[in-house]
Amino acid sequence: MSQPKGFSISEYPRFSNGEMSRRREAVEAIAGDRDVSHVVVSGSRGSTSIPWLTGWPVTNQAIAVLTPEEPVQLFVQLYNHVPNAQKLASIANVTWGGPDTFEAVTDTIEARGGGTVGSIGDLPHRGAKRLLRSASPIVDMSEDYTKLRMVKSAEEIDWMRIGASLTDDSLDALLDVITVGATELDYVAAVESSYLAQGGTNHIHFIASTPMANPRRFAPFQWPSSRATATGDVILTELSTSNWGYPGQVLRTIIADEEPTKLYRELHDLADAAFEAVAAEVRHGAHARDLFEASRIIGEAGYTIFDDLVHGFGGGYLPPVIGTDTRLLEPVPDVELESGMTIVIQPNVVTLDHQAGVQTGELILVTETGFERLHKAPTGLLRSSQTGLLRGCASHRRRGRAAR
Repeated sequence: MSQPKGFSISEYPRFSNGEMSRRREAVEAIAGDRDVSHVVVSGSRGSTSIPWLTGWPVTNQAIAVLTPEEPVQLFVQLYNHVPNAQKLASIANVTWGGPDTFEAVTDTIEARGGGTVGSIGDLPHRGAKRLLRSASPIVDMSEDYTKLRMVKSAEEIDWMRIGASLTDDSLDALLDVITVGATELDYVAAVESSYLAQGGTNHIHFIASTPMANPRRFAPFQWPSSRATATGDVILTELSTSNWGYPGQVLRTIIADEEPTKLYRELHDLADAAFEAVAAEVRHGAHARDLFEASRIIGEAGYTIFDDLVHGFGGGYLPPVIGTDTRLLEPVPDVELESGMTIVIQPNVVTLDHQAGVQTGELILVTETGFERLHKAPTGLLRSSQTGLLRGCASHRRRGRAAR
């Protein structure tokens, strides 16, 4: 299939050739360490590995075959998606995958001499059986790929800055429409309208509203409801707008039309203090346990969290994923922070009975001596009125430290 004509490069954002070569070389280096002849990268909608390696944000199913000293071969389903993929994945040879994409992958590997295969991404049983016909064994390289995504390049950080800015716009749009009588569906509509014309896409927009006096929700819901906001409600939010796979993330609590109750003020003051305590430990070389230990103030105050306390972000939900002493789903990971990592600190403080909770936190960039704030969104407990946002309730702004 010939390359579509009539397009200009400026129509789509692109990483530099040097950046794309860096990624391929990194995968090839791991393939060499693992003694595999070919790397098969598979993904469906939401995949991070296919766009990272080729530039194509997967719409249905896509599989890339990387063989040293050979062009990257990208097979795309569906047939009518191929022209757009050819435009975006210009570094690869892009073709239709045929009636059975894994059959095409196997044919390619056989034509390239067969041998061992490394696999990145979800590999269905049917696909594995096809590959074993001509390539054995299959080595799982997904964890290796995850490690490649943990530290961002300078170009990736620039793209994440744009994602953070788009996310800030999403929050501004939400704050502008929160009013008594508006529904969670109205809020999601406002969030999405803020970024579509700028080329942004939704990563997540989790929103939930509940009465402060008799709370029934303690964390944002993944699917918005038709519940209408009433005076005295609290709106819990977690927003991530993506810039071509590079999202920001802000978590905020907004009070509708009234002063916060004593409970919600106490919850949010603790959440702010926890953010500052955890963030004070962030720097190149800090261990995940340092951040975990800093979060103990939540349990000491008689509260807990429900979501993760910290997680890596940008290219997936990445290590280190950290809980707290009152909510520890798995051991504290043996991971040290590195300059260039992007992580989310999100101390979502909730009552022990899971009746009331708050959201706060955001994406930050780890630096040699501290962190850099990527967002400009107002922090602290926010309050709205029927005539708009009263941002004066935001008590402070978070800053990265120049030195410890």
